[in-house]
Amino acid sequence: MAKDNNNMTKKPKFNAYWIYGLIGVFLLFLVFSNGSGGDDKVTFSKFKELVPNNDIQKIKVFTNAGFAEVYLKEGAASKDAYKELVNKKGNLFLMGDTPDFTIKYLNLENFEEYLNEVKEEKNLDFEIAPDQQNNTVSNFIFSILPFVLIIAVWIFIMRRMSGGGAGGGGGQIFNIGKSKAKLFDEKTDIKVTFKDVAGLEGAKEEVQEIVDFLKNPEKYTSLGGKIPKGALLVGQPGTGKTLLAKAVAGEAKVPFFSLSGSDFVEMFVGVGASRVRDLFKQAKEKSPAIIFIDEIDAIGRARGKNNFTGSNDERENTLNQLLTEMDGFGTNTNVIVMAATNRADILDKALMRAGRFDRQIYVDLPDIRERKEIFEVHLKPLKKADNLDTDFLSKQTPGFSGADIANVCNEAALIAARKGKKAVEKQDFLDAVDRIVGGLEKKNKIITPEEKKTVAFHEAGHATVSWLVEHAAPLVKVTIVPRGQSLGAAWYLPEERMLVRTEQMLDEMCATLGGRAAEKVIFDKISTGALSDLEKVTKQARAMVAVYGLNDKIGNLTYYDSSGNDNGFSKPYSEETAKTIDEEISKIIENQYQRAIQILEQNKDKLTKLAELLLEKEVIFKDDLEGIFGARPFLKSDASSDSEE
Repeated sequence: MAKDNNNMTKKPKFNAYWIYGLIGVFLLFLVFSNGSGGDDKVTFSKFKELVPNNDIQKIKVFTNAGFAEVYLKEGAASKDAYKELVNKKGNLFLMGDTPDFTIKYLNLENFEEYLNEVKEEKNLDFEIAPDQQNNTVSNFIFSILPFVLIIAVWIFIMRRMSGGGAGGGGGQIFNIGKSKAKLFDEKTDIKVTFKDVAGLEGAKEEVQEIVDFLKNPEKYTSLGGKIPKGALLVGQPGTGKTLLAKAVAGEAKVPFFSLSGSDFVEMFVGVGASRVRDLFKQAKEKSPAIIFIDEIDAIGRARGKNNFTGSNDERENTLNQLLTEMDGFGTNTNVIVMAATNRADILDKALMRAGRFDRQIYVDLPDIRERKEIFEVHLKPLKKADNLDTDFLSKQTPGFSGADIANVCNEAALIAARKGKKAVEKQDFLDAVDRIVGGLEKKNKIITPEEKKTVAFHEAGHATVSWLVEHAAPLVKVTIVPRGQSLGAAWYLPEERMLVRTEQMLDEMCATLGGRAAEKVIFDKISTGALSDLEKVTKQARAMVAVYGLNDKIGNLTYYDSSGNDNGFSKPYSEETAKTIDEEISKIIENQYQRAIQILEQNKDKLTKLAELLLEKEVIFKDDLEGIFGARPFLKSDASSDSEE
């Protein structure tokens, strides 16, 4: 209650609209109270008609203004001849006697000559005035009026833009240089902790140490250690970089400033640098604190690359200010900068050096064990079947990121709900994976019987070659149901390996070319259906020759530039070498294509049987291939990545 009483005793905030209202009334008054300087003066010819009435007492002529003031005799203003004229009296701001009406003349000499002629006859009294003496106040008001209006409008705009003044709100012109960071502190309910982050054990250990340092700095400083100034989270999209930062905010229990790199970018010059200064100022005032900048590549891109706007580019100014702030504050301020990006290769070297981002934490795609943990996290809110095997789900999603797995779980729940089920089952997850990887199933797509037969043999060719070569990925299923842009697909379960040998790449290329090879073997014709296959094998062959040094003719050379300086306009090799590279790429692909044709010709009857089964069922699985081909001859290769259907 005391607080409320204090608020009640405060003086009311001055409402600036009173000023604007008074100015408006004043302007209206000036408009409707026409003065002697208006355009409603009596003409000289009309004046000549009034002189014979002998009602004029005095005339005051202003030589520099082109008009004269007329003062009538007492009682004359009430006559009918003057009723319309006396309404055109002088402005109320005039000092002294007020004229009854004014006369507008064009030639001063003619006007004076006429007055001299009628002066004695009509006993007129007129005087020559070089200036409008009795309109001093009115002239003064009209002279300062434009400045008053400009000042009033400026005050109004500034108060509105600053968010103050009457009515509040408005633009934020005075706050445009302020930081847009969102503050999370002990007053903010942050529910994400490290328990909610599955996998990422190495990354969690790194950031946990940072949190522990802020909570117990003496533990590290007692041994002479210094607080790290920055930690950069690097990884592919969807791997959990931002989630990890949220967990840091939930665990640290210290002020946590979160914003995106794009929040520094503005159309006004100097705004980005100003926001950086304000951000670090706030963080220092609340230290110990953490600053998290998501997508830092928006402002941290390397300077001098593709810079067509000159050295004073606004983004560069922002980056320069960030570099200064990170290297400027002392080690005793307990402020740590965390940032996330999936494009670390384009960041400026000055930003990556020790003393700024001391630690680079790589957040990789989850392996099979980490995928199982991620599935368990995202399966908690779902009503799933009791016999759902998370090991099986983790095997079916190689190369999936944490965000992809979350999407699979959500899509599976939607599919189960669409089918009217009470729980999410195993098949719903398989359908969700198909939906995400292959696209939406198009059941009503019009395909001719001949096209469908071609697709069936194409996919059967993939399955046959991959089953009969040693190092190809184990097959999961084959389908000729159109999905997305594809008319059919063969699904594999790739073996998760860190190193790839030459024979492994060649076998995968051979299996990829099995579709076109089957078309050639069966129909002696080829179609455009192998576009994605050709794109894949061309990239693989080029990588073997020009990147990994796996070609005997090119030798142990690589033309890959990991620094990101390759602009695509120049090649690091001669035209002769380029010709050799093209020849070797073509040779590798053609050799594997002929190899696939040879394998399919040797097993043509089985290929035909598999294609006919595919035309009948539209979807076949690993068990169907075992029934046609028998057990795969390379059991060792299959055992490492066996999948259950």
